[in-house]
Amino acid sequence: MAKIRILIADDHALVREGLRKLLERDDSLEVLEEVGDGQGAINVARKERPDVILMDVNMPGTDGIVATRVIKREMPSTKVIALTIYEDEEVVDMVKAGVSAYVLKDVAGSELIDTIHRVMAGEVVIHPRVAKRLIKEINRSEQIQDTVKLTRREKDVLALLVKGSSNKDMAETMFISEKTVKNHLTSIFRKLGVKDRTQAAVYALKNNIVAED
Repeated sequence: MAKIRILIADDHALVREGLRKLLERDDSLEVLEEVGDGQGAINVARKERPDVILMDVNMPGTDGIVATRVIKREMPSTKVIALTIYEDEEVVDMVKAGVSAYVLKDVAGSELIDTIHRVMAGEVVIHPRVAKRLIKEINRSEQIQDTVKLTRREKDVLALLVKGSSNKDMAETMFISEKTVKNHLTSIFRKLGVKDRTQAAVYALKNNIVAED
């Protein structure tokens, strides 16, 4: 039976070394390489096409969230397992990016190896404490969407704002005047409780009011 080929991405050398030693005890696993940042993970993944990537969330430069998005877009069959110290660390963003598992670094070695085999079998594995946090975030997002009542036109303007469109571009796209665009933006800022375009875009993406392309 072919071994499961694994890439380790973590900015701490001791963590990478410990993971390698742990995984090499299992004859069904093969560690291809270790990298210390997200861009390194992307580069090696493109070259080696690993079966599984153990991905730290917070790394310098390109973090685990961005790296996971790129890898899952280019290599959807590659399984990404998020590894983190904190149960509330960007859990929603990593799940959205496409991870197959989200585990804490204090997990037992046998449990991590079991998780690798489970994701290879098509399962999604989320640490119980992380799952609790994820449910809270999802419920919070739904509550926000229920609370914020934007009109269809306002949602269209907000979607264009997120894409970086200027007021002029919005007006041309929607066949309305720039003054009307400004009126919509004023209403959007008031309803979202934000002060400017950047805050509105961040709020919209974070709370799933509009989707990021």
